[in-house]
Amino acid sequence: MFFTYVFRELRRRHRQALLTAMGLAVGVALVVAVTAYAAGVGKAQDQVLQSLYGVGTDITVSQQQKMEQGGAQRFGMQPPDESKQGEKFSRSRVMTSPGQQSISSKRLTQIASLDGVSAVTGSLSMSVMSVQGEFAQVQGGSSGAQPSASAQQSGDGSSSQQGQAQMAPIDVSSLSVSGVDTTELALGPLSAAQVSSGRSLTSADAKSKVMLVTKAYAKQNSLSVGDVKKIDGKKFTIVGIVALPAGSTSSDVYIPLSWAQKLSDNANKVNQIYVKADSADDIATVQAEIEKVMPKATVTTSSDLAGQVSGSLSSASTLADRLGKWLAIAALIASFAVASLLTVSAVSRRVREFGTLKALGWKGRRVVGQVLGESMVQGIIGAVIGVGLGILGAKLIAAFSPALEATVASAVQSGPPGMPQAADAAQAVTVNLTAPVSLQLIGVAVGLALAGALIAGAFGGWRASRLRPADALRRVD
Repeated sequence: MFFTYVFRELRRRHRQALLTAMGLAVGVALVVAVTAYAAGVGKAQDQVLQSLYGVGTDITVSQQQKMEQGGAQRFGMQPPDESKQGEKFSRSRVMTSPGQQSISSKRLTQIASLDGVSAVTGSLSMSVMSVQGEFAQVQGGSSGAQPSASAQQSGDGSSSQQGQAQMAPIDVSSLSVSGVDTTELALGPLSAAQVSSGRSLTSADAKSKVMLVTKAYAKQNSLSVGDVKKIDGKKFTIVGIVALPAGSTSSDVYIPLSWAQKLSDNANKVNQIYVKADSADDIATVQAEIEKVMPKATVTTSSDLAGQVSGSLSSASTLADRLGKWLAIAALIASFAVASLLTVSAVSRRVREFGTLKALGWKGRRVVGQVLGESMVQGIIGAVIGVGLGILGAKLIAAFSPALEATVASAVQSGPPGMPQAADAAQAVTVNLTAPVSLQLIGVAVGLALAGALIAGAFGGWRASRLRPADALRRVD
């Protein structure tokens, strides 16, 4: 009898029932679309952090190089004597990454002993600068002391007193190299690498002269597996070509850590430490403990890096966190209010009906139950329509949203020694925005629609239960 009466009344007032359901559906759809958008932004941010930070890495530790430890290095592009002028020369320098101080490998043992630390590994990033060309030839100078390579014409067009240095074109090239611990490849620079050809490094390669090259560098220099690449005169065999996430802070080549330490004269030292915590809850504690052990080091977590992300991804994240959340809440409140007002309005037009039912013996709670039943059916209809509209909105967001760009600035210097350095370098990653709709989100959406219907039905039922049979008698024609 209850359900028969509910469906009969809804069918009789189908326009108003559908209008109430649509009011709930709009609020639910907006919640689904905005939540899916926020989830897509979060997923994009995780992808960026994975590219820039490394899979499985929770904390990185580095130490800034002291000013007196830096300084320009010269390649000796001047001829040792006058007879060498015009002859070809080739120079190369192996240096650790500018701005990063070497750290003793003993620190790895200290960090590994801290509570909450699951794994630790270190790497040594370095750069190899090569200069090829011809020694300067001096015109109009004395046969004595040779002029510096920076000798140029003065501003008025006249030559300097030492003569004008005639420099042939100089070819400057650079190669970024990372020394990796071959026993802990799941953490560190190669954690996100995918082998596209050949094989990866293994623990057996710890002292072997082997290397991995990135796919982009191999293509640019026509390298393949089995080729030999020289680093500071040492021959390394390419055993694999790897692909890393777009925009990641990858080096051109990867060699065993022991060889990187030998080439850069950094025995038993690293300049980057990667740490994995036992759980996400331990990251803050581990960070604090590392800062106590290494007070002068820069200890960075993935959340710290997330705060440095700028670009369109940052704007989208701000929009999702601030405007999107409050917009969804406001729409939900408005839809609940509209559903409640429509339900109360419907009850007001059914005064004679409910008064007559109470005159026939219906109790107040039965009247409330009747209105609640009708409202819940409207809520179910609104939930179905709202979820459908929300999924459609999420698909439209994913289809028409432009690619998002994330940039993380870092005070990293680059460029050949002795030449102008580029500070405040940045790593950029471009990601496509998605708007995933999970089953959990659908469940929440249905719950919100039913909650709105319950509120509207309870309010309308309370109004209906207060009607007296006398009110119905006054309206009898």
